[in-house]
Amino acid sequence: MSWKSRGAESTLKSVVSKKLTLLLCIGCFCAGMLFTDRMWAVPEAKDISRRMGIEDESLKLVSEGCDPRIKHEKKESKDILGEVSKTHHAVHTLGKTISNLEMELAAARAAQDSILSGSPITGDLRITKPTRKRKYLMVIGINTAFSSRKRRDSVRATWMPQGDKRKKLEEEKGIIIRFVIGHSSATSGGILDRAIEAEDKKHGDLMRLEHVEGYLELSAKTKMFFTTAVGLWDADFFVKVDDDVHVNIATLGATLARLRSKPRVYIGCMKSGPVLAQKGVRYHEPEYWKFGEEGNKYFRHATGQLYAISKDLATYISINQHVLHKYANEDVSLGSWFIGLDVEHIDDRRLCCGTPPDCEWKAQAGNVCVASFDWSCSGICKSAERIKEVHRRCGEGENALWSAVF
Repeated sequence: MSWKSRGAESTLKSVVSKKLTLLLCIGCFCAGMLFTDRMWAVPEAKDISRRMGIEDESLKLVSEGCDPRIKHEKKESKDILGEVSKTHHAVHTLGKTISNLEMELAAARAAQDSILSGSPITGDLRITKPTRKRKYLMVIGINTAFSSRKRRDSVRATWMPQGDKRKKLEEEKGIIIRFVIGHSSATSGGILDRAIEAEDKKHGDLMRLEHVEGYLELSAKTKMFFTTAVGLWDADFFVKVDDDVHVNIATLGATLARLRSKPRVYIGCMKSGPVLAQKGVRYHEPEYWKFGEEGNKYFRHATGQLYAISKDLATYISINQHVLHKYANEDVSLGSWFIGLDVEHIDDRRLCCGTPPDCEWKAQAGNVCVASFDWSCSGICKSAERIKEVHRRCGEGENALWSAVF
């Protein structure tokens, strides 16, 4: 075959090949259009109008503040607040439970100590055990001495209910009141002890401590009072008051009831008196050197005429009674036991009003005093004779107590 014929044949094949390629491209294009029309069909007018309606409705809900998403977010916010409230309540309940367990532990230890020592307090604990779950607002311990019979009778005749009224006070108001006294000597049964036993048999309002009385032993007596009281009664507060102080029980109860939700409360008239290093003077502090240079003052503490502590602090004293240091003055000792603890000190001057006319003027102004006494005598001067006058002029009235709701 010649070169000419070969060139003609090659040219013919090239032309045919181009035509086939063009036809193939057109066929592919048509097939693609057909496939696209089937897969992505244009939506009908009905669908478009329905979607427009849904969008309009959504816009309307948003403009009116009724967007379901917003409602859902609000519901979630309420649920979170509810959970926070439940958690707070659970924590508060847990704190109460722990405090109650500590109280039970202290009571058990007190009972164990009394059993081991063979003291007569064991019988009291056994008798009161079935009623220990009864909840009280406060236990008031009136500090008294063997020589203070007239003072005790004057208190019974004024602000301290007697007989059935005292029982009603315990049952209806949750308030326990007892005169607090120990023994005349390490061996009980002396004439003074027998006289106290006879007095208690008559009135039934004395609380005997395993303690030997003495002025220099007031710190030990205070410690023993809280230890014994927290083992006998489940109360929110424990109050110590002297037997030459006038007390308005309802006002005291209302004051303490407002503090029920607070932990570790220490309330009284807070003071910071000088540390007396000189021997022979009243309120001499043998351990004055512990408070720094001469002329220094004590740390803040409640004056000893009347103060109150919450149950958790009374329990703390009971559990740690053997390692708590005693200073010469009992109010200083109590204040020292709380140093280093997370305790709320509450200074309430209604707990240390003066006798008339001071407490009388305050009562007329609507600010009834909790306690009244003379600072110059560290109590009401000649209280056995004068407390009736103080009660008449500064007392809150019997109706205030029985109508009070704590």
